[in-house]
Amino acid sequence: MGRYFGTDGFRGEANVTLTASQAYKVGRFLGYYFGELKRKRGDTSPAKIVIGKDTRLSSYMFEYTLVAGVTASGADAYLLHVTTTPSVSYIARVDSFDCGIMISASHNPFYDNGIKLINGNGEKMDEETIALVEDYIDGKLDLAGQVCSSLPYATRDKIGKTHDYASGRNRYIAYLISLGMYSFKGMRVGLDCANGSAWNIAKSVFEALGATTYVINAEPNGMNINEKAGSTHIEGLQKLVKEQKLDVGFAYDGDADRCLCVDEKGNVVTGDHILYLYGCYMKQRGKLVTNTVVTTVMSNFGLYKAFDEAGIDYAKTAVGDKYVYEYMQKNGSRIGGEQSGHIIFSKYASTGDGILTSLKIMEVLMAKKQPLSKLLEPLKIYPQVLVNVNVKDKAAALGDPDVQAAVESAKAALGNEGRILVRESGTEPLIRVMAEAESDRKCNKIVKTIVAVIREKGHVVS
Repeated sequence: MGRYFGTDGFRGEANVTLTASQAYKVGRFLGYYFGELKRKRGDTSPAKIVIGKDTRLSSYMFEYTLVAGVTASGADAYLLHVTTTPSVSYIARVDSFDCGIMISASHNPFYDNGIKLINGNGEKMDEETIALVEDYIDGKLDLAGQVCSSLPYATRDKIGKTHDYASGRNRYIAYLISLGMYSFKGMRVGLDCANGSAWNIAKSVFEALGATTYVINAEPNGMNINEKAGSTHIEGLQKLVKEQKLDVGFAYDGDADRCLCVDEKGNVVTGDHILYLYGCYMKQRGKLVTNTVVTTVMSNFGLYKAFDEAGIDYAKTAVGDKYVYEYMQKNGSRIGGEQSGHIIFSKYASTGDGILTSLKIMEVLMAKKQPLSKLLEPLKIYPQVLVNVNVKDKAAALGDPDVQAAVESAKAALGNEGRILVRESGTEPLIRVMAEAESDRKCNKIVKTIVAVIREKGHVVS
């Protein structure tokens, strides 16, 4: 975790914790840095940086300030305009860009925004480069042993250009359509676009593949992104699916890098359900390379029991799709993701892609010719209780022998009928205490016991 950039970019309230001047500096550094890397390789052409944005009011401001910084450093900026995070990743990779930038705060409210950095392979930017960006923002960049707070400006014919690159977004849409292995004709599909990046893409893809679509929250006004909409407020999609008697529904977040679903009965289908559904589908076809599905430590205990019964191995990473992808790359895994709906299909994408995920679910439905609820019957999700405890010192609370003893005692009592996870938040002064068992009552009892010990030992902020 850096000073500004977390696991999913530089995020904060627009012009409060993430300002236009900071965005300008990000653009200035990236334009200069990638230009220098090219020159060192003997390439005198300007660096190429592709930029996309979501529908937030402040996204235009950040787009223009980033472009100003990029071009002032002599690099060329290519604008995809309103698009999804995975589309920026895709175009950065296939069109040989030096890097990509996505302006989005994902599922956050409209007044927040963020800057996500993507490398030329379509992956999240490496920590070393991000550390240099942060040093430049703080005015302490070390260049060749000399600390400097400014970078040289490009002049005359070396000033960068700005290019309209809507064609790149259109090619991404065509790519998604090309992945459709079946016609969706006769399928009635609900789409909740969260008034965000998917608003003008998802419908086009599904209708091109033959589906009849029922779309909600596809009228962005700059301030209604994620507002009682999308994957964080899925009740609207549940209502749509039940009222219209649809076959399935898909809900995206603000930048459409994740997807949750609703089955034909109106039940919520999480990322864990999706991993189970497609993991089993891959195994049945002999496509599950390494026989492993990659999860995070927050995946449900029931998922692991279902994988055991299906003969599928699994890995657990730290929370964050970044860590899922790193494990997948290192170990050659084909599918991984998070409970929240970030699902990575490494054969087709280098990041979570909500629309791609929904297409893959449709593929299973069409191949199996069974409703989603039926296909998910073997997966029994265990009740889960999670309590966040505000503590004075996360390390001290986790390292307390009495707290550790309480956790171990609870684990021994649960045995193989549930699990306990006690971990620190990566961004807040919180200890997260989570239990999964066969009943809510049992979960609550376990969590209350552990939280009580943390409080008794004086770790809780009063």
